[in-house]
Formats: sequence, C-alpha cells, structure tokens
Amino acid sequence: MDVERTPLEGVVLIKPKIWGDERGYFVETWQQERYAREAGITLPFVQDNHSMSRYGILRGLHFQKTRPQGKLVYVSLGSVFDVAVDIRKGSPTYGQWYGVELTAKNQWQLWVPPGMAHGFAVTSDIAHFHYKVTDVYCPQDEGSIRWNDPAIGVRWPVAEPLLSEKDKNAPFWQP
Repeated sequence: MDVERTPLEGVVLIKPKIWGDERGYFVETWQQERYAREAGITLPFVQDNHSMSRYGILRGLHFQKTRPQGKLVYVSLGSVFDVAVDIRKGSPTYGQWYGVELTAKNQWQLWVPPGMAHGFAVTSDIAHFHYKVTDVYCPQDEGSIRWNDPAIGVRWPVAEPLLSEKDKNAPFWQP
C-alpha cells in the first residue's frame, strides 16, 4: 500500500494494493501490523459502521466532544468527497481542512485522527461508505459544525446538498 501524508497534521491518505482481473478484484482494507508500521495507525478500533446515501447527500461536519473518534474511512460503491477539519486546539494545522475523492474504483482510505470534525458529500448516484472508529458513538457527546461555515471554507463539489435537520441547524465554528 502507498501512504501519503496530507497537509493536515496526522491525516493520512492510504492507497491499498488492488489485485484484480476480469473476474473482479480483492483489496485488503485493514491489517493491524501493516497499518501501524506503514501508516502509524496504532489506536484500537472498537466499532465498524456502514452507511448508504444517494447523490447530493452531505453528512457532517461531525465530531465527539469528550470521546473523540479516530476514523478509517473508505467507499465500497460509488464515490464521495470526504473532508477532515482540524479542530484540535494547539495543532499546527488548527482550523484547516483537507478533502479527497474516495471511490469504489480507487479504494483509497482516509485516516482521520481523534479530535477532528469529519463529513462527506455523495458524488455518485449512490454510495456505500464504511468507517472503522476508535470509540463508540455517544449521541450526548456529539458536536457539529455548519457544513458551509465560511471560517473553514470547505469547497464542496455539491452546490445544494441534501442535509439532515441536525446538519441544517449545526452551529458555526467557535474557534
């Protein structure tokens, strides 16, 4: 696998090796020793999640306040524009964002370390989005930031996204 450091401190783009032929393909999506050695991911994963969304859906920007989750994310069907926002006070990249297109074809993964806000917008007809997390989801601990907050300035590829009520009403960032 190829591992690329991104402009955000601790965020890593992983490009797994894909073995394929006319019958299909095989890709290893997690191997503890290799990911620790090559990507520096050493936190234990405690939960796997799978969401399905249709074109134009935007989910985020979400985070947990006192029990931050690290997330290893990828797409198994379709494509998304995936975004991490560094909201870790004291981080050298505090307030910055990084976005990348994750697709079923490229099989790329993004490691979003604990303490970051995260979101994605679906850019295909339908997308299956997977994420391994380092802590369980706690609804009472959840925080969110408005998806189009001008203080952050994410350049989403979907002009008029479909949002949940929670995401429509998310507060602007308070650095």
